[in-house]
Amino acid sequence: MAQTDRTRHAPAADDHADDSLFAQWMPAYGAMRGLLLWLLLVGSVAACLYTGWLWLTVRQTNAEIASLLAGRNVEIDLTEAPSRLLAARGYYVLTRDRMPDAQAILDQASFRADDPDRADLLFNMANARMRAAYDFIDRGSFAKAISLVNLAKDEYRRALQLQPEAWDAKFNLAVAMRLVRDLPQAEAPADDEGEKPETRLWMELPGVPRGAP
Repeated sequence: MAQTDRTRHAPAADDHADDSLFAQWMPAYGAMRGLLLWLLLVGSVAACLYTGWLWLTVRQTNAEIASLLAGRNVEIDLTEAPSRLLAARGYYVLTRDRMPDAQAILDQASFRADDPDRADLLFNMANARMRAAYDFIDRGSFAKAISLVNLAKDEYRRALQLQPEAWDAKFNLAVAMRLVRDLPQAEAPADDEGEKPETRLWMELPGVPRGAP
């Protein structure tokens, strides 16, 4: 009978052990919960700060783009500037025929700019080369003009690879191809009096715009 009583009361000892373990884990659970809440709070603050930083960065970039397009000089870090800012800076320097500066921008854009911005840079660079070629033609420096026009043709083609439906690039490429074909390939010989005959290149090339393409 005594043996039966000991067996019947054994579960009471197990219940007491469970209560003891629960009491031991409660402080640890509370500490863990507090840590998780603290981490959640820190993460929320960090997310808010990051969102604010992004907003300020976009706002500053838009302001710099607007200034460049309005003709105001804004120096940028070519290695950090976003795609649209590279395109705007390229437009600014190319409207002033600063092709070496534009080439540095185009080199950066080739690695990381979006296709539309790269296409715009290539198109504007080609137009600047065409303007320079027209100046050399006016001075009779046909070899230099041909070299520039060939570079412009390559850039028009690359722009069209990025934007196949760009009508302006198609038109200017056709003009450049016609221009190279019709340009004299060598200096004209001097006449009997030692003067070169007048070259009426623009009259021989109907449809070629005079000035910026």
